[in-house]
Amino acid sequence: MDKNTALNKSRIWTKPFTTVFIVGLVMNMGQHMTNALLPVYVKALGSDATVVGIVVGLFAATALGIRPIAGPAMDYFKKGRLLTFAIGAITIAFICYGFSTSVSMIIAARLIHGVGIGMAAPLSLALASNTLPDSKMASGLGIFSLGAAVATAVGPLIGLELADAIGYSSTFFICAVVMAFCFILTLLIREEAPVRTGRFKIRLNQAVTPEIILPTLVIFFQILSFSSINSFIAIFGELNGVEDIGLFFTASAVCLIIFRPLSGKIADSYGLDKTVIPGLVIFMGGLLAISFSRTLPMFIVAGMITSTGFGISQPILQTMNMQLVPKARRGAASNTNYMGIDIGFLLGPMFAGAVITTVENRTGSELIGISTMYRVVLLPVVVAIVLFAVNKKKLMIRMKNLQNIQAQENTISEEQ
Repeated sequence: MDKNTALNKSRIWTKPFTTVFIVGLVMNMGQHMTNALLPVYVKALGSDATVVGIVVGLFAATALGIRPIAGPAMDYFKKGRLLTFAIGAITIAFICYGFSTSVSMIIAARLIHGVGIGMAAPLSLALASNTLPDSKMASGLGIFSLGAAVATAVGPLIGLELADAIGYSSTFFICAVVMAFCFILTLLIREEAPVRTGRFKIRLNQAVTPEIILPTLVIFFQILSFSSINSFIAIFGELNGVEDIGLFFTASAVCLIIFRPLSGKIADSYGLDKTVIPGLVIFMGGLLAISFSRTLPMFIVAGMITSTGFGISQPILQTMNMQLVPKARRGAASNTNYMGIDIGFLLGPMFAGAVITTVENRTGSELIGISTMYRVVLLPVVVAIVLFAVNKKKLMIRMKNLQNIQAQENTISEEQ
C-alpha cells in the first residue's frame, strides 16, 4: 500500500463524506427551523399544550411507519438515490407547511415530512459511516453529527427570527428552497450498487438489527427527554417574559460545536463506554437547570449544560450502533438506530404536553406546568443511565470481537 492510498484510507474529510455532511446539515437545518416554529404557530391557532405536543411529534409516526420498508431498501438499492427521493418528500412537506392555515393542514404536512425524515436520516448516517475508516469512526461520526447539532441549535434561532420578520408562511417557503438545493446536492453522491442475491423483499432482520437494541433503547430514553426542549422552550421563554429566547439555541450551538468532535476524539482514545454516562448525567443537569430558568442568562446557561451533555453522549451511542454490526448491515443498523429516535420524538412531545396540561389544570398555571414537565422528563434519562451501565461491558466485548474479525478479513483481502 503506497502513502497516498494509506492517507486516503485514514482521512475523514474525503469528497463523499463532505457531500453527505452538507446534505445532512441542510436537511437538519430545515427540520429544526420547523420544529421551533410549529409549537408557537399551532398555539397561535388556539390549541392547548396537548395538541401542540401531538402535532410536533406526529411526523415521527410516519417516520416510524416507513422503517420496515426503508431498512431493507437501504441494503438493496443505491442509498444515494433513495436519499434523493427522501429529500424530495421533505421539500414537498415544507411547501405544504407554507400553504397551511389550519391545524389539520399542518398535520398533513407533518406526516409527509415524517416519510422523508424516516428515510433521509438513517440513509445519511449509513452513507457517512461507509466513507469512514474504522480507526476514525467515532471521530468521523462525531463530526458528522456536529452538522446535525449545529442545525439543532442554530436552526430554531434562524426560524424564529425569520418568522418574526417575514411571517410563518414565507419562512416555510424559504425552507422549501433550501431543501430543493439539498435535493440537487444528493444527485452528486456516487456509490457502488449493493450486492443483490435475489429480489427485493421486506424482512424483519433487515428492518430491525437485534445487535443494537440495547444502545438504541438508551438513545430512545434520552430523545424522549430531549424532544421536550425544542417543543416547549419558545413557549416557556415567552411565559417568562424572555424576548430573545432564540439565544438559548445559540448557546447550545456553541457547546455542541465544541463537544461533539471532542467526545469522538476522547472515545477513539479511551473507549466509547467512557463518555456515555458522564454525558447523560450532564444532560440531566441541563434539564433541571431549564426547569428553574426565569431570565435570559439562566436559559443560556441551561442551554449550554444541556447541549454539552447531549453532545457528548448521543453521537457516541450512534457510533456504537454502527460498530456493533458488519459494514454490510449498517443500513439496517442505521434504520434501527433511528427507530429509537423516531419513537422518542413521537412519544416525547406528547408525554411532555400531557404533563403540562395535567399540571396546568390542577394549578391554573401553564408556567408551573412547563417547569414541572422539565423535572419529570429527568426520569427517562435515569432509565437510560441504568440501562447502559448494566450492559456496557457486554456491548464493548461484542464490538471488540467484531472489529477483530473485520481486521482479519481486511488483512486477507489486502494480501490477495
